[in-house]
Amino acid sequence: MTTIRIVAAVVLDERNRLLVVRKRGTSAFMQPGGKIEPGEQPIEALVREVREELGVGFDRAAADELGRHRAPAANEPGHDVDAWLYSVRLDGDPRPQAEIAEMRWIDVGEPGDVPLAPLTEHTVLALVRDRV
Repeated sequence: MTTIRIVAAVVLDERNRLLVVRKRGTSAFMQPGGKIEPGEQPIEALVREVREELGVGFDRAAADELGRHRAPAANEPGHDVDAWLYSVRLDGDPRPQAEIAEMRWIDVGEPGDVPLAPLTEHTVLALVRDRV
């Protein structure tokens, strides 16, 4: 099994809904974020990825590290993700950019029939439910 090192942003709005995005050509919704480049620190990768994908930033000093978690990769069969998760508050209104085809806010208690990536479905939702 090949492991992909990623970083992902856990973003809640004022109604405690979770932000999820879907990349072009895929069906699963997941946290904004992406692969960590060689030599890059996870928080640096997250700043870059959030800016690229949503067109906004966040206060690095206020980012809350939620730990490292593993899950099957949503869009790359035979791969796992080793994900650094951070809870962040965006400094503006996010808009889908770059490879992001769609963005949604979902209820963490009742996400509905939105197809979710394994990391989101099995890890992020549980982490968020414990915090709200």
